[in-house]
Amino acid sequence: MSWEVVIGLETHVQLSTQSKMFSSASTAFGAAPNTQACAVDLALPGVLPVANRAAVERAIRLGLALGATIAPRSVFARKNYFYPDLPKGYQISQYEIPVVQGGVVEFLVDGKPHRLRLTRAHLEEDAGKSLHEAGLFDRAGNAASGIDLNRAGTPLLEVVTEPDMRSAREAAEYARALHALVVWLDICDGNLQEGSFRCDANVSVRRPGEPLGTRCEIKNLNSFRFLEKAIEFEVRRQIELIEDGGKVVQETRLFDPDKGETRTMRTKEDAHDYRYFPDPDLPPLVISPEWIERVRATMPELPGQMAARFVAAHGLSLDAAAQMTQTRAHAAYFEACVAACAAPKLAANWIMGELAAQLNRDQCDIGASPVSAAQLAALTRKIDDGTLSSKTAKEVFGALWAGEQGGDVEAIIDARGLAQVNDSAALQAAVDAVLAANPKNVEEYRAGKDKALNALVGQVMKATGGRANPQQVGDMLRRALG
Repeated sequence: MSWEVVIGLETHVQLSTQSKMFSSASTAFGAAPNTQACAVDLALPGVLPVANRAAVERAIRLGLALGATIAPRSVFARKNYFYPDLPKGYQISQYEIPVVQGGVVEFLVDGKPHRLRLTRAHLEEDAGKSLHEAGLFDRAGNAASGIDLNRAGTPLLEVVTEPDMRSAREAAEYARALHALVVWLDICDGNLQEGSFRCDANVSVRRPGEPLGTRCEIKNLNSFRFLEKAIEFEVRRQIELIEDGGKVVQETRLFDPDKGETRTMRTKEDAHDYRYFPDPDLPPLVISPEWIERVRATMPELPGQMAARFVAAHGLSLDAAAQMTQTRAHAAYFEACVAACAAPKLAANWIMGELAAQLNRDQCDIGASPVSAAQLAALTRKIDDGTLSSKTAKEVFGALWAGEQGGDVEAIIDARGLAQVNDSAALQAAVDAVLAANPKNVEEYRAGKDKALNALVGQVMKATGGRANPQQVGDMLRRALG
């Protein structure tokens, strides 16, 4: 019998505020250990937390983008557990009444639209970080672990999905879509390496139609590739365990990317184990309709709305429109190309193709591309009017990337002699010469072998130094051979 995979994700989105969730301590990354944890972060006697208004507004922005309900009144709660990097002995979070409730994330999987329901998104503070690196020693000189509390109190928005995903690929594409959205909204820098965007995957398997199976949680996945691989391994592990007569134990697991496997971290707790109760030091968070409207007025056009506009106005495919809206920088680049009179579909193809490949090779962001949108538009216009073939256009693009001729497309074409030959008389002479020199190919084409025409086109292109218009050459050969 087949198995059904059930996946839900909890994503910790670090909010891009300058100070922490409940204190004025800095959130800047890279400071020396334990230099950015203040008395409030450590819950020292006599201190009181105060909610960060900027963090709340970022939560409202995400709720509006997701079409979710913004709670007019939400409550901060204490989540009680002991761990070395949790200085208070509890974490301030939200439980029964989160700030964002419901919502939907839309994304593509293999070009097909998907809609994933969200359960909630709640505000909370981060814990510190345990350090297990080499070079840490105790007073006796023994290898030791350390604690860095700089991250303690950093504002997080935890986004929780319904258990609606059925494959590791779907989970990875959802995570990419959510990541793109929070960066687009400017509520998170999205830096995976620094831990600004981390996923916990809840994975279980069941026979189709049966109740949900026992789930295991895979913690702190900060790579989309690792997320997909971790889920795939965990699914195989659970199926093999059950088929061998064993039972899945509810637990928290870690993913080892070197071995490509998950391993036990600790027994998984349930909500009642945390003994949630409202934080007595924090009043309820009240969000008025006027506050929501003020935030709404600052919202950018959302990527889904912009992609739909690109499909309707420019005839892009769903996949191409999604690529053009993967970041605000991509969207701005594409729109600048269109504003400079580039054919939209051709511009999109070049952005997804040659430009994306070169950016990837040079590890460069599109916002810092050596080839500007105006230059790419000028290049695509030369393709569109027949001046350049796709092959010679790539040569011009390479010259633009290198900064030749001051980045002037016309000057590069003239300097390299790349203008496509469209003169009928000159092309006809080349076609006649190639037909005379290749009687075998002529014979094969007339015998019904269409591939022989490609060989003849290639010979004409060679004879003209690759500057002939291949479509025009093909038409002239067909007429001559007709």
